[in-house]
Amino acid sequence: MKHDVIVVGGSYSGMAAALQLLRARRSVLIIDGGKRRNRSASHSHGFLGQDGVDPAELARVARAQLAAYPTLTWLDGEADQATGTMDDFRITCGEAIYPARRLLLAIGVLDRLPDIPGLSERWGRNIFHCPYCHGYELDQGRIGVIATGPMSTHQAQLLPEWGETTFFPNGTFELDQASADELARRGVTVETARIGRIDGNADIVLADGRRMSFAGLFTAPRNEPSTPLAAQLGCELVETPMGLQIGTGDTKETSVPGVFACGDAARVPHSVSLAVGDGAWAGAQLHRSLVWPVS
Repeated sequence: MKHDVIVVGGSYSGMAAALQLLRARRSVLIIDGGKRRNRSASHSHGFLGQDGVDPAELARVARAQLAAYPTLTWLDGEADQATGTMDDFRITCGEAIYPARRLLLAIGVLDRLPDIPGLSERWGRNIFHCPYCHGYELDQGRIGVIATGPMSTHQAQLLPEWGETTFFPNGTFELDQASADELARRGVTVETARIGRIDGNADIVLADGRRMSFAGLFTAPRNEPSTPLAAQLGCELVETPMGLQIGTGDTKETSVPGVFACGDAARVPHSVSLAVGDGAWAGAQLHRSLVWPVS
């Protein structure tokens, strides 16, 4: 069976896009590997009407709602390869090949975290990237910001809104005087000693042996699409301050006709609410391409 659309990625943006297509009675195959980016987080915040909900529950309810539409097929699995052109795409999963008229890449991103012992184990629980998602719950406690490069100064300048902030360049770059002055203006303390490890809930143990305790830590990892499917198809990839993403136009179509992309892999900044909105728009625009194909 050739589906109207294959959506690769069944997290928030992919399901939001699929909902628009299913409500237009289009046949949709969602292929999902089950690796939500926020799978380590116990609560999702900043999403109107769903503030504080367990993100796993949010995903479960959304999937159950999609299942009520008879034109949905859901496949739990990894998409290995993508090929084809407009109206004749192919997605390979293991030994199976699935054809479709359109593709939607909602593949999410990989977070390239700083190589600091103890950091990855606390990612999403005590160490975060989005203060709007997690800052309030720190209850104005002490906050540490671990730099990944010069752009991290902007993150450090923002975070005093949520608590007393200490910035750790950690040898990733030399802090210039203008940035140092702006951090001081915002009341940010700069700690130049290197980080040895992360310990406890959110304790930074410095290379010189000092321990600094925080209510939570923030860092800005470099991102890249979680699978090579976009590159396989020849989609343009663009650099952003947060890393590599799939390039799209206003309709969320990529540089390859018939291939659309949405969610964290195709926009910055990132949050659940922004992913859902981006997916809803992508789904509606993709449907229009089926109604009014460009010759």
